[in-house]
Amino acid sequence: MNLVDIVFYAFAVLIVVSAFIVVFSKNIMHSAFALMFTLLGIAAFYVLLNADFLAMTQIMVYIGGILILIIFGVMLTTRLTNVDIKKKNIQIMPAAILTAIIGGTLCGVFWNTKWMSFYAPYVDTTADYIGLILLTNYILPFEAVSVLLLVAIIGAALIARRKA
Repeated sequence: MNLVDIVFYAFAVLIVVSAFIVVFSKNIMHSAFALMFTLLGIAAFYVLLNADFLAMTQIMVYIGGILILIIFGVMLTTRLTNVDIKKKNIQIMPAAILTAIIGGTLCGVFWNTKWMSFYAPYVDTTADYIGLILLTNYILPFEAVSVLLLVAIIGAALIARRKA
């Protein structure tokens, strides 16, 4: 048994124990912090598999973003009771017209653009390879997802700022 095997089993035990704490803890904050250790163990598995980009993405997105969002959500909503949620849809027609105009413009740009891609002869890490492929062969889906996420963020900000 070499050092890599020992590290693998150590992180496997960490993941299993912290996952049990996530599931069986009665305190939601304890569950959230145990989830952090579970996600760190998964990132360590990615490092052991030489997937450096996935490991950093795991740490930055799941631990740095989503887990912190869960913790803030729990901390900010523990005292809220009797919240009135409105389900009335307003301004559907202007939104539909604007969506059709933007979608038509994007389709026009898509069909009138001459797409070309190139391949680099050598890449150093998985992050280099993913960046090269993402920004050459898959630039259109990449940009479409970025526009979709921007619209989602703007929509969430508008919903959050709307007065009740």
